Amino acid sequence: MNIRKTIGLGILSLFALFILFIASINIGLWGKIPSKKELSNFQYHMASEVFTADSVLIGKYYLYDRQPVAFQDFPEHLIKALVAIEDERFYEHSGIDIRSLLRVGFKTVLLGDNSSGGGSTLTQQLAKNLYPRKERKKTNIVVNKVKEMIIAKRLENIFTKDEILTNYLNTVSFGDNTFGIESAALKFFNTRTKDISAAQAATLVGMLKATYGYNPRIFPEKSLGRRNLVLRAMYNNDFISEVQVTKFSQEGLDLDYREFDYNAGIAPYFREEVRKEMLNWISEQNEANTDYNIYTSGLKIYTTLNYKMQKLAEEAMIDHMTKLQLSFEKSYGTSAPWLKDKNLMEKIATRTPTYKRLQKLGLSHKQIIDSLSKDKQIRNFKSWQKDEELTASTMDSIQHYTKFLNTGSLAVDPTNGDILVWIGGINFEQYKYDHISQSKRQVGSTFKPIVYTTAVEKGISPCIYFSAEEIEYDNLKGWSPSNSGKKDEAYLNYSMEEGLSNSINTIAVKVLEQAGIDNVLTMAKNMGMEDKLPKEASIALGTGEIKIINLAQAYTSYANTGKHIKPNLIKSISNHKDSLLVKFKSELNEKAAFSKETSQIMIEMMKSTVNSGTAARLRNTYGLKNDIAGKTGTTQNNKDAWFVALTPKLVHISWVGLDQHEIGFSNTSIGQGANAALPLFGLWMQELNKDQDFDEYTKPNFPKPSAAVQEALNCDPVKRDGFFKRLFKNPNKKKSKKFDG
Repeated sequence: MNIRKTIGLGILSLFALFILFIASINIGLWGKIPSKKELSNFQYHMASEVFTADSVLIGKYYLYDRQPVAFQDFPEHLIKALVAIEDERFYEHSGIDIRSLLRVGFKTVLLGDNSSGGGSTLTQQLAKNLYPRKERKKTNIVVNKVKEMIIAKRLENIFTKDEILTNYLNTVSFGDNTFGIESAALKFFNTRTKDISAAQAATLVGMLKATYGYNPRIFPEKSLGRRNLVLRAMYNNDFISEVQVTKFSQEGLDLDYREFDYNAGIAPYFREEVRKEMLNWISEQNEANTDYNIYTSGLKIYTTLNYKMQKLAEEAMIDHMTKLQLSFEKSYGTSAPWLKDKNLMEKIATRTPTYKRLQKLGLSHKQIIDSLSKDKQIRNFKSWQKDEELTASTMDSIQHYTKFLNTGSLAVDPTNGDILVWIGGINFEQYKYDHISQSKRQVGSTFKPIVYTTAVEKGISPCIYFSAEEIEYDNLKGWSPSNSGKKDEAYLNYSMEEGLSNSINTIAVKVLEQAGIDNVLTMAKNMGMEDKLPKEASIALGTGEIKIINLAQAYTSYANTGKHIKPNLIKSISNHKDSLLVKFKSELNEKAAFSKETSQIMIEMMKSTVNSGTAARLRNTYGLKNDIAGKTGTTQNNKDAWFVALTPKLVHISWVGLDQHEIGFSNTSIGQGANAALPLFGLWMQELNKDQDFDEYTKPNFPKPSAAVQEALNCDPVKRDGFFKRLFKNPNKKKSKKFDG
């Protein structure tokens, strides 16, 4: 009798201890447990999404890749797949499945069967998703399980079953920093949750048991087997028929894998610029007591980018830059500066973060270069298709990357300021520096139209002739701009239209002299050019360093009869519930920089550049029949190649050059704007012309110039000096005078 009593007391004591243990967990002695109030108001991190103007998702900003969706967006077969394989009595229990717990306790503890499962309900799994286990030691398993049971019971008291499923599917991890069914559906099948098929739903639900082991991209066969097991579980629960099991099981995985990688995907430079603008906007908003976060608030950012235009522009860039790179390297041959100039390579090395870090440690220049010359495993950008793994030194890598031409390409709709295309470089992963928003380069002859605009606006007739004769300016230290044209050019006199369309340097300087440097600088500013420009005569040749985006802003003035418009990246921002937060719209500058007549004259002059001048290959090589005005540009020593194209609905700027200013093209034939930069527009426009979706941009014509403008331009393009003037002029001797501009 005493033995029975002792055993009974022992059992009661153990039970009491167990109750006390549960109570101690419940009151927080083993770590805080969220209250019902906290559970009612929990917030999970949500990725912000970036959309193009045509509603294509092109990127995300996130700490955790999660995009919550509503219960009504879950297809019925998704819910059935989840319940069938993860918690078949989900609708019967109230957070804890006693039968499953007894099964697990009996099989796992008594029989040692580890395949019996964990016995956690979906509600318990949701508790674990919301409050991940901090301690993963075996001694903490029981405490963690009890905590999750308590939280699960509270969740069941707060939320409906549908709400629990919604929260679960929006929080569960699919591995690779992907959380929630929507992000998983987009990543593996490039589709929204509401559109996934039964087989796709079973594949994704099947991953939940082991997100790596059943990853369909890494282990397709194991994933298929797991998917079919889910389908069989659906049949066993009378959710689908035998015929459906057979049909779905015969389907392939049919993955359309799409990772939203910061470094990869379409328009990475644009997405980074949008991120910067969003951070500025959020900072301003949060000063007014909001708490937006670009990485966690699930904002929806609708941009101005045109997806198809961007895709075609990137394809044109790869096509052209691949061929140009080969020509560039071939033109230098074995005498390339990156191969021969050791001092230059060491100079470039000093700009790298690695060099600066070693320098801070006190190493000498020689010690640092020796360290950077040691071989190791590196990955180099080889082409636009793939990188290469090889054994080489950091100095080898510097030499390799120095030789690559880079680019910037921007398309803006001048009627509303929308940025349609943004290519900031050839490879975002390797070249983070954005040549649209960050880089300031000399713009060469693309600045000349501003000089000519100033002259025309000042009242100088387009039919005034300027001699192409070379001048040496005494008060400019003997500076003598020259041309690369005809031998008898000293005897030729060009109208302003002909001088601009053929980009004659000597004439540009003479036009600047007539217009006045101060007037030109004022004109540039009034046209929206925000970069500070040098007050020097050489500005006529484009020695000012200007950002692509600012050059584009200035050129929008020509399409808007003198009024510039600020390029814009973002149309609107909504919250995660699709409620509009703000709209953005660019407005034309109130004051025109020049008159309607000047605008028409300049457009006609720049149309001549395309029809018969330095950009004529748009007609001859690319066969473009669109109404296009434009201007090529090539800077000193062939360092920068430019092309600006202007249509009634487009301003397109393209630049090509090297990141290292010390190196330029080996010759003007390869490095001139018409050869290095113009094809980026020509190839792109060819593709736009093939698609009637772009008729809005490709079909419009410039307004017909007024009779007065036509009359003002009605003159012979070139006049040759008379016999006696030629007789007494020595073309080999520079005329000397004072620059008076």
